[in-house]
Amino acid sequence: MFGSDLMWFIAGIPGILIAMVVHEYSHARVAVAMGDMTPRLMGRLTLNPKAHIDPIGLLMLFIVHFGWAKPVMVNPRNFRDMRKGEILVALAGPASNLVVAFLTIVFMLLYARLGLPTTDGFFTVMDYLVIININFALFNILPLPPLDGSRVLMTLLPGRWAYEIMRLERYTFIILIALFVIGPFGKLLAMASLKIRWLMVHFMALFF
Repeated sequence: MFGSDLMWFIAGIPGILIAMVVHEYSHARVAVAMGDMTPRLMGRLTLNPKAHIDPIGLLMLFIVHFGWAKPVMVNPRNFRDMRKGEILVALAGPASNLVVAFLTIVFMLLYARLGLPTTDGFFTVMDYLVIININFALFNILPLPPLDGSRVLMTLLPGRWAYEIMRLERYTFIILIALFVIGPFGKLLAMASLKIRWLMVHFMALFF
């Protein structure tokens, strides 16, 4: 999902932790806002990494370049509007990652504009924070269960089609391995991520 050199391993850790925690917290926060208290009862309405990080998922992120956090459990029957709630909860994670990436770019531009002292390492960590969060957003909108994109798709599709998509979950890990290791998907994801970063930077540069 990301680069694999030593610099990525060191400088990318803050970005990974922030991306995972913000992503899962946003799922929990929106679920509670829509009327389901399950995330609150399960201790997921927090920014404490211990509540969200899955050690195996984090390890897999470094080994095969995609991983996972602890999924936020919700009960859609508690939503005031079940259809709307499921869509908003699913989109909350990827959307929050894009917001983090955007705000990080704003911070970097302000920092540079003010001429504050810095180092190459500082901007490297910030740049990884942007790229990792954009990658998280793109990765999670894939229409493969249990990723967020599949939850949106299953909510919009007729029941039978939604059930067929849900059945794919047993094969998701194999499909992702094939996409990232065998196919060109990893490169396409990287290209899309860089393009989105470029658009964000050039948009904000208009105001600085």
